[in-house]
Amino acid sequence: MSVSLLLVPLAIAAAAAHARLSEKSSATTVCQVQTRMRDAALLGAALRDSRAAVSAEGADLVADWAGVRARFSRDPQHIWTAHLTGDVDEPRAMEIVRSVDAAYGRQVQQAVLARLTERAPAAGLRLESRSVTPDAAVRLVFAVERG
Repeated sequence: MSVSLLLVPLAIAAAAAHARLSEKSSATTVCQVQTRMRDAALLGAALRDSRAAVSAEGADLVADWAGVRARFSRDPQHIWTAHLTGDVDEPRAMEIVRSVDAAYGRQVQQAVLARLTERAPAAGLRLESRSVTPDAAVRLVFAVERG
């Protein structure tokens, strides 16, 4: 069995609200999924966080989990497509992509936090405290440096 997922960026997905393509042939299921994934490096890190063995094949990323392989590639509009093969059906493919998307969100959060703390001193700010809420939101408190 194989499943191909078109990973549509949220901004585009919002414009095409509730659009979902589901074509079934004898061997392949194609679905459209809303996602925030754009950065290949963050996607690779998210795939590794989801316990996949990740490799690059040209511009594609290939992720292997037990019994499932996913090839992530971009079209000319830079929209990702994930083609999953192996022991996978449409619900399992959607579960995998949701898991990767959640891991991607955590990677984006870490990258933004790193950038904020790195750039704060140049903006005259000093990090006073950092806390993480039970829902994984991060609260940073900065003090304005005088002088």
